[in-house]
Amino acid sequence: MKTHFLAATIIIIMLPAAVLADCTCEAEDEYRDKALALRYKLAALASILVASAAGVCLPVAAKRFPALSPKSNLFFVVKAFAAGVILSTGFIHVLPDAFESLTSPCIPDHPWGDFPFTGFIAMVASIGTLMVDTYTTSYYRRRANAKAADGGGDEEMLAAVHDRDTHGHVHRGGLVSSDSDSDDSEELRHRVISQVLELGIVVHSVIIGIALGASQSPSTIKPLIAALTFHQFFEGIGLGGCISQAKFNVRAVVTMAVFFSLTTPVGIAIGIGIANIYSETSTTALVVEGVFNSASAGILIYMALVDLLSADFMSPRLQNNGKLQLGANLALLIGTGCMSLLTKWA
Repeated sequence: MKTHFLAATIIIIMLPAAVLADCTCEAEDEYRDKALALRYKLAALASILVASAAGVCLPVAAKRFPALSPKSNLFFVVKAFAAGVILSTGFIHVLPDAFESLTSPCIPDHPWGDFPFTGFIAMVASIGTLMVDTYTTSYYRRRANAKAADGGGDEEMLAAVHDRDTHGHVHRGGLVSSDSDSDDSEELRHRVISQVLELGIVVHSVIIGIALGASQSPSTIKPLIAALTFHQFFEGIGLGGCISQAKFNVRAVVTMAVFFSLTTPVGIAIGIGIANIYSETSTTALVVEGVFNSASAGILIYMALVDLLSADFMSPRLQNNGKLQLGANLALLIGTGCMSLLTKWA
């Protein structure tokens, strides 16, 4: 958890300084009213803060109700919807923004026009996420085996690592684990998923917050308020679903929820602070936004497809239940559709 907090802190510190470069292109002429724009920004800050908190807390609170517990079919369907939201965020919202930034005529053709950096950075970020996933699991496997060899008997940790490979069927000494062992074995995977997913979301959230906060155009800010409010609410549901399954202690859950809820409002506050000297068409601003958005897109797409959708959709639970399979697929399509529709305004 310390790693993604450190990374997010570096991002927040670097971005304001990075976007202060001289402009290479002139911004489009728009109606500007600083006083009205500031009122809209403050409204956006409050609205997005509430929506983010509500979205990330909803799945965590819902698991207290039997019908919405992580073991229920309804939670499975809701999780498919949330995964669709995350997937659409990566493909429809973040990746196109990255392409637009790194192919802008406002940045030098060399080296940015010589190579498709957007796709390359997204690919590297996806591979990096895979490596984090792999090495984290490998680390716990070695630690669990070492404890078992020393007589530590850390059976739950060993089960968690083995289940990463056997998809819910843990074998120890020729015996198949019980359902409770299988449930415990998901804990490690969901903890890794929730933390890496939050990192990918945080990167994008800070960037869109700074862009909104730095704008002086009421006509640009006004439609973004509703769009980004729903955007953060849906993303919060996706992240909250992962957190609720990770079985963190209360302190860790609160910390992750608060951290997610504050990222976009903090970005807006930073944008307000640098609004007079920020230029969205400056070379450095476009490059920094493009690079971070590319990396964020790679992380979100990998997490949605591999750790959220593939793990659930290929599980025996869904494969052996036709109604659940239909419900999950419909929820996935609705999630991607709703999030894609928001592209019209944000």
